[in-house]
Amino acid sequence: MLRNDTLTPRNLTLTPELHGYLLDQGRMTPDPLLAEVIERTGAAIPDQAHMVVAPEEGALLTFLVRLLGARRIVEVGTFTGYSSLCLARGLPADGSLITCDVSAEWTALAQDFWARDGVGDRIELRLGPALDTLRALPAEPHLDLAFIDADKPGYIGYWEELVPRLRPGALLLVDNTLFSGEVIAEQPGEKAAAIREFNAHARRDPRVELVMLPIADGLTLARRLPSGESPVR
Repeated sequence: MLRNDTLTPRNLTLTPELHGYLLDQGRMTPDPLLAEVIERTGAAIPDQAHMVVAPEEGALLTFLVRLLGARRIVEVGTFTGYSSLCLARGLPADGSLITCDVSAEWTALAQDFWARDGVGDRIELRLGPALDTLRALPAEPHLDLAFIDADKPGYIGYWEELVPRLRPGALLLVDNTLFSGEVIAEQPGEKAAAIREFNAHARRDPRVELVMLPIADGLTLARRLPSGESPVR
């Protein structure tokens, strides 16, 4: 096996032009409603607008829901509804998404977008601390997919509540796991330090196998292993 320090990086610098090409080729340019989510979030909450997931990440969420044939999804961190809209679009008509947040103001925008897109009947918003919401879910493995994109110090707690509730083969997606590159800083800020601690925690978890992708701000995909299957290391 090659050591990591012998590998030549193959990452590209995405110029605006190359990023536009990537979105066009993958048919990932936001449609009018998703574009409006971005626009209205920027107008209503300008200092937090960066928290909307990137278009290519949103497209991947829809793609993965359809690929898995997911029917039961949990999202931690609703914000203004972009990611939940993308997740719900991948669900069948009788699928369900529970999404957790603490802000009635931000999620009011989300609910408007869900209704206008015709997926509101698939989404259940639960306001309150996400840990309380997760702990109230059935304890047995039943989830097909989960997505964490919320307060960074809470990631390990959310992970620990969600992993046991994933059915074998289900996916747990975690956003911002590169945190603008600050995860490798000598003295990271509080949020980046929390992400670095979470990354190490997830990497050591024998219940899953995972891969970290350089999509947007870093996206970790973890697959819940069936009983008896060992993670690829």
